[in-house]
Amino acid sequence: MKLENLREERILQGKTQTYMAKKLGYKYTSGYANIEMGRTKPSLEIAKHIADLLNIGVQELFFGQKLHKKSNSFEEDRS
Repeated sequence: MKLENLREERILQGKTQTYMAKKLGYKYTSGYANIEMGRTKPSLEIAKHIADLLNIGVQELFFGQKLHKKSNSFEEDRS
C-alpha cells in the first residue's frame, strides 16, 4: 500500500486530516491519521470512501496503479 499517495493526494486537494476523519465517521482525527501513517489498515469500505472523497480510484490511490478503461465493444478490442 502506497500511503504516501494518500497523504499527497489529500494535501494536493486542500483537505485536512480532520475533514477526512469527520467525513469517514471517525470520532477523532487520529482514526484517519492512523491510516495515513500505516498504523491501521482501512477496510475495503473505508478505502472506497477515502477514494471517493478524493475523487480518485482505489487502485491508483492505494497501490499507485491506474486501471485501463475497458472498451464497450468487441470491435474496439480488436482494433
